[in-house]
Amino acid sequence: MASRGGVMVTGTNGADFEHREKIAAQYQISALNKSRLKYCVFFHHIMFLVMLAKLSADILDKLDIFILEIEELQIPQPLWWEYIWCLSLLLSFLGLSAIKRNNIRQLRRYIYGITALGFGPLLYCVLYYCGDVWRYLTMDEDEDDSSEVDIELWQGYPYGLLWYAFVLLASQIHFFQLYFSYNLLKAWRARGALRKAD
Repeated sequence: MASRGGVMVTGTNGADFEHREKIAAQYQISALNKSRLKYCVFFHHIMFLVMLAKLSADILDKLDIFILEIEELQIPQPLWWEYIWCLSLLLSFLGLSAIKRNNIRQLRRYIYGITALGFGPLLYCVLYYCGDVWRYLTMDEDEDDSSEVDIELWQGYPYGLLWYAFVLLASQIHFFQLYFSYNLLKAWRARGALRKAD
């Protein structure tokens, strides 16, 4: 920038465009990953609603509320991992708060929480139903009666296989949550390093 007829102001001759480009790239990466992480949190909430629908029979039973239509579905009793996985929803508020304020410490806690409360119960589910799924997949087609093989069914579908479908979707969501969170951490650290260099 030059003033009329005067001297060029130091530092504004455009020679620092490379530095500006680096900073702009960090903000673009941050904005893109924030948006993607918000979508992942949205899908996490949808999966929570699916799990809540599954747990509704047990919750209503504990509250001593009887709804015939839900009781007729004969939903199997939940295991403890299902309730623990539901706690991972609370972490979404921590993650959203972290990306709103660009807070590295909160985002790290979010990553650790998703790893423990998100992936932990899902891993337990995979191990718990591994035997049932293996028996179902290796069962001969000649055997029409699944009671001989001792596979738990719900509405005619193998219960373990239904859980594997849930685990597949939920683990993809959690993986992308961790991936976008890690990208945000890298972008925020790089921005912090650029500030210190100045």
